[in-house]
Amino acid sequence: MKAGSNRLRWLAGSLLLAVSAAVGAQEPIRLGMIDGLSGPFANAGEAVVRNLRIAIDRVNARGGVKTAEGQRPLELVTFDSKGNVDESLIQFRALVDKRIPFVLQGNSSAVAGALVAAINRHNARQPDARVLFLNYSAVDPSLTNENCSFWHFRFDASADMRMQALTEVIREDRAVRRVYLIDQDYSFGHQVARSAREMLATKRPDIQIVGDEFHPIGKIKDFAPYVAKIKASGADAVITGNWGNDLTLMVKAAREGGLRARFYTFYGNGLGAPAAMGDAGVGQVLAVAEWHPNVGGAASDAFYQQFRARYPDPKDDYVHLRMQMMVEMLARAIEQAGTTDAVRVARALEQMRYVNDFHEATVRPDDHQVLQPLYVSVMEKQGRAVRFDNEGSGYGFRTVRKLKAAQTTLPTTCRMERP
Repeated sequence: MKAGSNRLRWLAGSLLLAVSAAVGAQEPIRLGMIDGLSGPFANAGEAVVRNLRIAIDRVNARGGVKTAEGQRPLELVTFDSKGNVDESLIQFRALVDKRIPFVLQGNSSAVAGALVAAINRHNARQPDARVLFLNYSAVDPSLTNENCSFWHFRFDASADMRMQALTEVIREDRAVRRVYLIDQDYSFGHQVARSAREMLATKRPDIQIVGDEFHPIGKIKDFAPYVAKIKASGADAVITGNWGNDLTLMVKAAREGGLRARFYTFYGNGLGAPAAMGDAGVGQVLAVAEWHPNVGGAASDAFYQQFRARYPDPKDDYVHLRMQMMVEMLARAIEQAGTTDAVRVARALEQMRYVNDFHEATVRPDDHQVLQPLYVSVMEKQGRAVRFDNEGSGYGFRTVRKLKAAQTTLPTTCRMERP
């Protein structure tokens, strides 16, 4: 029996090597990620790379992507935008010069808007070398409204959809009476503030907005003066779309300044924010996302534990379901199209539905916005109710409210031009 088992293991190993060799013999399908891998938001870019790599490895482990030329592996190629628009456009030219068919980006709505315009021009001028843009985090609503494009797909909820979820929780939080808005001074930050004002006026007209402030993105090292103004305003809640170090440094300053206001955030569940807030954030910091590690269930737990097994260092613990979902949906769209041709892949992708044992999402063909459930969660100490902490901080997040896709789906004004 032992000899038979050894032979089976040998055969299985030989088969795996044969499959890997066959896949490896085919030219890879390259995915070009343009994002900040240096500068003030490098940690956010590095988190994206980890999520994309594990998703790509998962596809390649099952043989890669089936095309008319045979099974082809996926390959990630990274381009450092340094977090700014001009460098992103330079890197886009480098990407298309390499004939890479797919552009991946997300950590700046300003960059995303510039890339959409550049891709529209490129695809019109070079129909034999068209590219698709897969957006994993740039949430300015204009990207799927007045500035929508056939070549662009967004896998994250828009800022308005995220604010819809947060304000549904604020609607029921009667302790919130005075709100301070603080955001980064660019298109996304302005949209967050505008959306907050409009939705609060409808859902909680009794709430007073006692501050509405913007700060330079990625340039503030000490948020203490901002925290002092928030305290002086008497705010009992802060709403912010800040992300990366701008969020981490702000919540750290809030802790050090003794600010006890609740923080309703888009991204307060990672990249150092829980550790920076510490005990002061327990019950006070809320975040919104398409998933978080403590949603519960064996399948969700296994998904998270697989990521942690691959990236065991606590500082690397920032898991994005949407980025891994994006790679899976793209792989299926390429297989359905049988090619990497941008038009054919886009037409397959805009009909795509993603379902696993703990999540379901669909692409809306009208504007290429992915529709999916959203979770609003609150920071707690790790324990019985919060099994998994964030980044080894000892603090994790517990679901306050799960909203079905239909509850955060908003109408679109997109008038898409199709090739």
